[in-house]
Amino acid sequence: MDTIDLFDSAIGLRPGGEIRAGRRGGEPDQDGWRLTAFHAKTDADVHAGHWQVNLEAEEVVSCLVGKFRLYVCAEGAGRREEMVRLTAGTAAIVPRGRRHRIELDIPSIVLAVTLPRGSRLEERQGR
Repeated sequence: MDTIDLFDSAIGLRPGGEIRAGRRGGEPDQDGWRLTAFHAKTDADVHAGHWQVNLEAEEVVSCLVGKFRLYVCAEGAGRREEMVRLTAGTAAIVPRGRRHRIELDIPSIVLAVTLPRGSRLEERQGR
């Protein structure tokens, strides 16, 4: 059994209970869920100027260390975005197809779990 550097690895949670770890940035495993952990020192590290949308699955966003705000666009035209503050040891589930973004309060460690496909970034307008 080997240790895994969570900040340098892509971890695939595959159907049937198999887990695979490989170098981050390699070819993503498309058959299961992806676990990603990363250090976020500035808003640029979390793409604060963009919305992320996961079209094929929900996403768990969790704060392992630090404190940040998770913004999720409300459903329906003209509705404001919703915000939850995540602190160390807390998580939120982002519904499938909902635009979301993070803004840091302090440097943090973020852990996310979602499918490795069907995700895109959209530039925020009117910032």
